[in-house]
Amino acid sequence: MPTLILLRHGRSTANTSGVLAGWTPGVALDERGAAQAAALPARLAGLPLCEVVASPLQRCQETLRPLLEARPGLRLSTDERIGECHYGDWSGRKLAELKDEPLMEVVQAHPSAAAFPGGESLRAMQTRAAEAVREWNARVESDHGADAVYLMCSHGDIIKSLVADALGLHLDLFQRISVEPCSVTAIRYTRLRPYLIRLGDTGNFASLAPREEPGEGPAEGDAPVGGGAGAP
Repeated sequence: MPTLILLRHGRSTANTSGVLAGWTPGVALDERGAAQAAALPARLAGLPLCEVVASPLQRCQETLRPLLEARPGLRLSTDERIGECHYGDWSGRKLAELKDEPLMEVVQAHPSAAAFPGGESLRAMQTRAAEAVREWNARVESDHGADAVYLMCSHGDIIKSLVADALGLHLDLFQRISVEPCSVTAIRYTRLRPYLIRLGDTGNFASLAPREEPGEGPAEGDAPVGGGAGAP
């Protein structure tokens, strides 16, 4: 079966302002995110991509633009099932405010039980994304062969949930996974099991350096909902 390249969108204006964007319209890449997107054609030059699938949200579509311009023969498909989690009433709110919500503790420690008010559950999010991947795997294999490589551009929580699915991890463990903006995660699917062959690869190690000031991320104990802004 095919190899799936999961690309998280480049850093967005919501990432840098500390807002949980969800499906809020008009969330674009910031200056660094645009630079990350511009670097994608060179980063992925060695990959014979046969298909590109994207979340319908603006930040994903913008991330892919330089790659599609560099490869005019590459077809883009949009699939709502790999769109961001529907955070409902939490959408557009500051992450700093959401830390005090009782639900946040559930999101961090028992995400399989977390359902966002006016939105969807993390369990439903994972199910729809995994179903999309399995359908695309079959379609890509049928159209391009078992050794095909294709790309999906999606969001932090979606990608983390797909990694957990590939590794056979319970959703309650998915907050232990971290993927930075414009990072590449690769999963090779076979008839019996998937293999995780890259995780959150940005091509640099800046995010591993100690931070001068406290911020979001695993070092502070909680996983950033939505994926976080990446290295400073």
